[in-house]
Amino acid sequence: MTDTALSFTRDLAATPMNVWRCWTDAALLEQWFAPKPVVVTDALIAPFPGGQFNSTMHIPGVPKPVVGHGCVLVAEPGRRFAFTNMMTGGFQPADTTGPGQFPFTAEILIAARDTGCTYTAIVRHLTAQAAQAHREMGFFDGWGTATDQLDALAVTLPSDA
Repeated sequence: MTDTALSFTRDLAATPMNVWRCWTDAALLEQWFAPKPVVVTDALIAPFPGGQFNSTMHIPGVPKPVVGHGCVLVAEPGRRFAFTNMMTGGFQPADTTGPGQFPFTAEILIAARDTGCTYTAIVRHLTAQAAQAHREMGFFDGWGTATDQLDALAVTLPSDA
């Protein structure tokens, strides 16, 4: 990895397709995508290159919801999912300037193993400073907790439905 990327790998109990479903089904994404007590609403996911990847986060103590509009870059069922906030659906450029904003691309890799899957999350930033700011914001705790929530939900889904 470079100094602009943050990543981690975990073994999950869930199957690759159930992890995929949690990333690409809006109703499922709303259940796990942010660490509790943050609430995610208004998810809209079109899981194909150029499709929308939108969500709204309601963070306790923050007066306005955090609205995210993104674009799906890669959608390989059960294997790989990538999106960015630097574009919106249809590959339209997005404005990622302003307070609390930082441009990034996220790539999720899912590899089958005997039981469950190996899950890797990679978040790439434009600059080392942006990556450091995301690290200090709590990237590993936040994305790690969300991944635990994803796995807990994914193992309850019908197997590879």
